[in-house]
Amino acid sequence: VQLQASGGGLVQAGGSLRLSCAASGGTFSGYTMGWFRQAPGKEREFVAAISWEGTYTYYVDFVKGRFTISRENAKNTVYLQMNSLKPEDTAVYYCAAKASGWTVGTLKLRKGEADFWGQGTQVTVSS
Repeated sequence: VQLQASGGGLVQAGGSLRLSCAASGGTFSGYTMGWFRQAPGKEREFVAAISWEGTYTYYVDFVKGRFTISRENAKNTVYLQMNSLKPEDTAVYYCAAKASGWTVGTLKLRKGEADFWGQGTQVTVSS
């Protein structure tokens, strides 16, 4: 499975962006999907995850209420809608896939243990 992230860019504080992650080269079925980010000089951190059916989602505290993860399995695509962006959201954003169901998949993704990673897309939020 190959993952291609897109949708990053430069936005002012308070603005919005929607990131997309398209999967190809294999079945998307049953995968728990997640988004991560890595700011300059910092370690990569988990942001959000979504179950295969889209029924369950999980967010870290610092994005709750601002970011929304969703997926369209028919298009093999996962999204991250980011609203009320802050300068501290500036980072390279990565999508990732874990070939596990929700419970195990989320636990693994939260520890950074993904089976597949996308190449990243830059998000820059100006103040």
